[in-house]
Amino acid sequence: MSNSAYEILGLMSGTSLDGLDMAYCRFDLQKNGQWDFELLAGKTLSYSEEWKDRLAKAIELNEQDHQDLHLNFAHLLAEHSQAFLKEINKTPDLVGSHGHTSHHRPEDGISFQLGDGQTLATLLNIPVVANFRQGDVELGGQGAPLVPIGDQLLFSDFSACLNLGGIANISFQNEQKERIAFDIGLANMGLNHLMRDHHPPYDKDGREARSGKVNGFLLEQLNSLPYFSLSPPKSTGLEWFKNDIQPLLDQSDLPRADLLCTLIRHMSEQIVKILPKQADKEDQNLLVTGGGAFNVFWMEELKELLPAPYNLVVPKNDWIEFKEALVFAFMALLRQREEINIYASVTGAKRDSSGGEIFYPPS
Repeated sequence: MSNSAYEILGLMSGTSLDGLDMAYCRFDLQKNGQWDFELLAGKTLSYSEEWKDRLAKAIELNEQDHQDLHLNFAHLLAEHSQAFLKEINKTPDLVGSHGHTSHHRPEDGISFQLGDGQTLATLLNIPVVANFRQGDVELGGQGAPLVPIGDQLLFSDFSACLNLGGIANISFQNEQKERIAFDIGLANMGLNHLMRDHHPPYDKDGREARSGKVNGFLLEQLNSLPYFSLSPPKSTGLEWFKNDIQPLLDQSDLPRADLLCTLIRHMSEQIVKILPKQADKEDQNLLVTGGGAFNVFWMEELKELLPAPYNLVVPKNDWIEFKEALVFAFMALLRQREEINIYASVTGAKRDSSGGEIFYPPS
């Protein structure tokens, strides 16, 4: 790699199981110390039903089966990465692979992402940075959210950045100029669970949700969950959904449209609830990315509930789809340069850190 220009492949697999996001990016370090970036190519590969099932059930596996899946998923990442790189005729300097989170219990010192970094580096014959979260957890942090480093250094023109993947998280700068971020709560994970038997397995544009009605009792149950009374830093994941939310949805006799509509109202209220408390009152732009930004009904609902200082910004599709993969490419670059890529102000760790393990192909 040169000292100022880098081409990096970022790989991201989210808890919503939408698929593997691949972002081929160029980063340029300017003389003023600021970073410029360009998304040169992006592609999302949907998982087969078999892989969706394997990833969804990873949390239930015994140690040996989980390790086998860890290695097998690395082979899948390599296969798709090789095909993508051949298609665009590119060879990156480095790969940043988030992997797929199977376990996230920072209170127990655990955050595990499937997709073995050494296997991936060997198969691609390219250095790989992976396992971004565990080091922060070992420093007493949540290991999440991690994307705020990109919000701070690449997307600072926006007052706040909202990501609606499987989980909803937000990032902004407080009055002390510290980057603050945390998981707000649920996003596509619940919606996709409700649509799991539908083809396609999601509610396109929120059309079915739009036809439903908000159920006040379920809305109160969701809004009263203990997680929402916790103060940042905080993060959550699949375990929380399975334990606290899925039972409420599965045991309900409401029509699916009403469940979808109620979930969207709940999620919108939780987003709006934290905005006035967590940011100053001046006019500000709220950037929305992640799969939830494609849900037209949800965006309309959120825009209607937003307090006056906030303007909802839904960017071009490339940013919506590939922002997280782009940021993990950037995090890999910072790790390779031995620079800070995780903020303690975000995760609650003892200190800022340069997270991720670097894996090199055999010489």
